[in-house]
Amino acid sequence: MTDDTLGRLVRAEPAAGHISFAGLQGTRTMTLSDLYRRSGRVAWWLLERGVRPGDRIGILAANSLEWVLLDLAALRLKAETAGLEPGKFAPTAEPMRRYDLKLLFTDRPADAPGTVPMSEVTEVAEREGPDGPPLPPVSWGPKDVTTVKFTSGSTGEPKGLGATAGSIDSSLRAVQEIFEHGPGDDLFVFLPLSLLQQRYWVYSALLHGHDVTVSTYEAAFAALRRVRPTVVMGVPAFYETARRQIESRLRRAGPDRSLEQVAQTVFGDRVRYLWTGSAPAAPSMLRFFDEAGLPIYEGYGLNETCIVTKNHPKAHREGSVGQVLRGKEVLIGEDGAISIRSEHPVNDHYAYAGPGNSERVFGPDGTVRTGDLGHLDEDGFLFVRGRADDVIVLDNGKKVVVRPIEEHMKADPAIAECVLFCPGQTELVAVVSPASVPPDREAIAARLALTNASLTADERIGRAVVAEEPFTIDNGLLTSQYKPKRQQILAAHHDAVHDPEEGMHAA
Repeated sequence: MTDDTLGRLVRAEPAAGHISFAGLQGTRTMTLSDLYRRSGRVAWWLLERGVRPGDRIGILAANSLEWVLLDLAALRLKAETAGLEPGKFAPTAEPMRRYDLKLLFTDRPADAPGTVPMSEVTEVAEREGPDGPPLPPVSWGPKDVTTVKFTSGSTGEPKGLGATAGSIDSSLRAVQEIFEHGPGDDLFVFLPLSLLQQRYWVYSALLHGHDVTVSTYEAAFAALRRVRPTVVMGVPAFYETARRQIESRLRRAGPDRSLEQVAQTVFGDRVRYLWTGSAPAAPSMLRFFDEAGLPIYEGYGLNETCIVTKNHPKAHREGSVGQVLRGKEVLIGEDGAISIRSEHPVNDHYAYAGPGNSERVFGPDGTVRTGDLGHLDEDGFLFVRGRADDVIVLDNGKKVVVRPIEEHMKADPAIAECVLFCPGQTELVAVVSPASVPPDREAIAARLALTNASLTADERIGRAVVAEEPFTIDNGLLTSQYKPKRQQILAAHHDAVHDPEEGMHAA
């Protein structure tokens, strides 16, 4: 049995803490004890529907109370979940067959056999009357799979990965050691619950008695000041948007309001720290929030490894993604390639992927080849330079690591994203996602000149193709974690990238 995390979570009703669901129209709050009891009702209902230990249910829906209840009910039955991201999957017979789902719960219109509307979960959870008898006892072993999680799908079919209970336990313990979440904390999460790491904070609340607020990306800014959380979990793109909001409000506020005061109008006045990861964070953005009195800590991890490193209040180094957490080992190859070895691996293979995909990522002993390049300093802080795939080799043999160049471009408020390409291996071409519509071309041109002034001749950008509209999840150019999809961006701007006459030419 797992030692004190998932095992304790499924066995014991929490004594303290609250969970809130914050939408555009308001916030609903209940005790974690009430949540636990409701999950028991849902678990008995799943048993009545034929769900047994080892079965798998799918959840394809927006963040909601029902999502959380289904996830906890499955844990209490030792059933697996598959979190299917809306927009990437459809509630049809195909995912049910492909992922061997006993039932598929969804808030989308669906008529395939085995699909169940989330409204039925609501009805079960709201039933009056005494709770049923205790559920049959279950235990989670370290290698038991609790959920199938999926890659963000930046290329091709999303790969499925079975996450083990041991990897979840290990991550929850390591994070709790350094951040010490407890009563008085309220952790704010808004990315899709189909991403397993977002559910960690619900598990943490149940285990450690703090509050947790679940929202959505669409409602996040409306809910933040109303909820007044102490911790906010977000990807860098979210904080870049928040930074622009704060800067805009500061300009309108006049000299009597400080940066810190204006930042509180967006995030509330109780923030202890901000958490970011999942994509590279611009140093200028990190410095901005530190100066605004909102300490922000970047970390590093993958679906295949869970969290590996994290900056935190007791150990933080600018430019790094933090020190290696207990239970993880970072290995740096001669070429700078980063590999990860875990005491409790997420898994050692993909559950659903094409031929050869598992072997390319997982070594024979379960070591994960990340595809990233970086180094460890003398104190064990990890510095990531970029993706091995994002190293461009010019026709003269010069290797250019594109991430630092892209980050330098993105430091300008007029630029939301920047992705570099090299048609013909001769000229670097940037495709720029503007931060506003219409794009501020004058500011983008100035940033292009400033960036090039800091680079060697081979690293300089020859042209910048400015997109008419920003990259978004809806137009297929960002993943669900707001990372740019390079192949799709190149396809969308192929002609302009390959035409030497197109774009904004460097001086």
